[in-house]
Amino acid sequence: MPHTTQRILIVDDDPDILEFLHIILEEEGYEVMTTDKGDFLMQLHNGELPHLIVLDVLLSGKDGRDIVRWLKSQQETRMIPVLMFSAHPSAEQTVRQAGADDFLAKPFNIEAFLAKVAHLTCCA
Repeated sequence: MPHTTQRILIVDDDPDILEFLHIILEEEGYEVMTTDKGDFLMQLHNGELPHLIVLDVLLSGKDGRDIVRWLKSQQETRMIPVLMFSAHPSAEQTVRQAGADDFLAKPFNIEAFLAKVAHLTCCA
């Protein structure tokens, strides 16, 4: 049965995390894009919009919460779910206030991560 492959964009400044999540999600059948640049999100356009954005809270030179606020304020990107993660569990409240759809504390359980991804992409 044909279905649209869900596109997921992962934004993290740790190349090991990018590679690890890329492999895990591709094995699950997702189309995966990765970047270590928060600025990349500002250049997304309708033709290449992901179905889900997985975003680190603290990026080099950028705060992921500012990026989420910007994404949620834009007509093109406001409906894209954003899953944020951080090594600081206390970040959950602030990421939700910024507009993130879900949060995961690092280090995280792969099954929990995949369950959140499946939930957030189920209706895209």
